[in-house]
Amino acid sequence: MLGHNAMNVLSIQSHVAYGHVGNSSAVFPMQRLGVEVWPIHTVQFSNHTGYGSWTGRVVDGPAIEELVDGIAERGVLDSCDGVLSGYMGSADIGNAILSTVARVRALNPAMLYGCDPVIGDVGRGVFVRPGVPEFMRDYAVPAADIITPNQFELEYLSGIATQTLAGVKEAIATAHRLGPKVVLVTSIESAETPSDAVDLIAGEGGRFWRVRTPKLSLNVNGAGDAIAALFFVHFARSRSAEIALIEAAASVYGLLQRTEEAGSREILTVAAQDEFVSPTRRFPAEEI
Repeated sequence: MLGHNAMNVLSIQSHVAYGHVGNSSAVFPMQRLGVEVWPIHTVQFSNHTGYGSWTGRVVDGPAIEELVDGIAERGVLDSCDGVLSGYMGSADIGNAILSTVARVRALNPAMLYGCDPVIGDVGRGVFVRPGVPEFMRDYAVPAADIITPNQFELEYLSGIATQTLAGVKEAIATAHRLGPKVVLVTSIESAETPSDAVDLIAGEGGRFWRVRTPKLSLNVNGAGDAIAALFFVHFARSRSAEIALIEAAASVYGLLQRTEEAGSREILTVAAQDEFVSPTRRFPAEEI
């Protein structure tokens, strides 16, 4: 893996000191794969908000743009191969991310923008602030090359029900028409999914691939941030949604299995790091 030309990724996400969500989940796996990551934190919290209490501060949009200005002054923005974003606390932060994407794209038209359109989840509904779902759908997703929604987010973005495989494929095709060339749906449970399994489905160029992994019983935060980052890197290197799907699914399954075995409330990003480079178990991709 290390034989690759150096790849530089600007990752603009939330950050926690304790535990692993946002950049705290995404940066290290990318580094472990040999990627040079330039993290910009949209928040700096003590821990993820699922604990019910936390400390820290939110960064505003202008502060993000100020950091990008500083990186630009180093004369290196044209060597940025990709921008990755996840949870957006506000449309203000979203605008700063999209202006950064436009700046990098102007200097390096071959760059990729990977957007994890964090909006909500099945069972929980929308959990981002008012205005953010619309911003994702109307601005962020159309600017992206790659998006990694969950099933709930795919339905929101496409307006199409995904109870069946045909519905999932139609929803992905609709999401492509918004702009992104590549769509990874990170967790699908449709009528065709066995009750003890989870499907990950990727779409690119009118073709669809499915990887089916055993369902694990744990409930942790940050796994979506890790899979978005892994898929982004593997796609950037292989230019194949199928290969990126196989690699990312295997790594995240290994990470989550290790976490479940340990009974940990936080994903074991560091302890399970070998799973990013050489996953214990790979699952086949089936064209559907």
